[in-house]
Amino acid sequence: MTSNNTLISNPVTGKQLARTPPPPPPAANSDILLNDGLGGSGSTSSDNGLSEEQKEHIRFSQVVRKKDFFHMEKINGKSMNVLKGLELHTKVFNAEEQKKIIECVYNLQRMGQKGQLRERTYSEPRKWMRGKGRVTIQFGCCYNYAVDKNGNPPGILREEEVDPLPPLFKQMIKRMVRWHVLPTMCVPNSCIVNIYNEGDCIPPHIDHHDFLRPFCTVSFLTQCNILFGSSLKIVSPGEFSGPLSIPLPVGSVLILNGNGADIAKHCVPAVPGKRISITFRRMDESKLPYNFLPDPELSRIKPFIVSPSSAPQGHHQKPVINSSFVKAIVQQNQHRNDQAIKDKPDREATKTTKNDSFLCGNDDFPPLGKASKGASR
Repeated sequence: MTSNNTLISNPVTGKQLARTPPPPPPAANSDILLNDGLGGSGSTSSDNGLSEEQKEHIRFSQVVRKKDFFHMEKINGKSMNVLKGLELHTKVFNAEEQKKIIECVYNLQRMGQKGQLRERTYSEPRKWMRGKGRVTIQFGCCYNYAVDKNGNPPGILREEEVDPLPPLFKQMIKRMVRWHVLPTMCVPNSCIVNIYNEGDCIPPHIDHHDFLRPFCTVSFLTQCNILFGSSLKIVSPGEFSGPLSIPLPVGSVLILNGNGADIAKHCVPAVPGKRISITFRRMDESKLPYNFLPDPELSRIKPFIVSPSSAPQGHHQKPVINSSFVKAIVQQNQHRNDQAIKDKPDREATKTTKNDSFLCGNDDFPPLGKASKGASR
């Protein structure tokens, strides 16, 4: 723990607990400065005289939103679309932003292995069988997956403390709310990071109602599939079967709401390679941890408003991506992103899936599923 701790009293037990400030995310620059702060700072040679609002308009217009998921099942004798409420938003985070987020997650993992995060923030179980080695890092609240040794039922443990949301994660939340991916009335105030090794999985479940709907999952490193259905079957360790499989591209945001969150179960079968997911959720007000402090930074997020003044000149009404001028900017930025990845020294070639995956060298990050000798639990 650092010397900057703030002592907070639990109103139930009267016990003094120290709140540890989160670590700053790794510094990195990106090709576009956006109002959420995620895109980096400073101007670039490819700005082409565009304002920050116009550059955000370009990025906003590129987001692809799929909201027509459909699968009918009979529930209690009534046919219904069990996927109603699901949305998949792609191109929300570009390659450079994904790289920054991934580096931040692995930095947090290293801190957890060294005992520099709160005890309940970081969990790295021993991998005793296929699919059972997933690392988790919780921020905002401590969620109990099953009845624990103290008899606590599944749900938010209100007397436990974990670290608050890191700054970079708050910037991700701002991006998703500003770009109309998440609604303003359900801004997340907690999250859980899942770090997968090849073969790790998440079994069939419905997210606990200590968390409001909608919530979302952001995917990184390797594209994988998520299964949905009112009845999902366990075939073998890490292998499941269900009526519908949805691919999750890297950098995409899956929104779970309505029937897609509460009727259909979901699971992630054994992943084909390293994967990171970050699930952002808003806690029910009646389930907040006793020492939870609302973050004023997350209460002032305003959705991005597409106005004629925010679009580059001559492209006020239609999405600016239709402009050859904008396409040139996009291609130039993408080329710079690709070149930055290719030029990184000492990066080893990695195995790719048949889907588009974010490539990372084997030596870029510490091995997963192994706790350091100095880790504290």
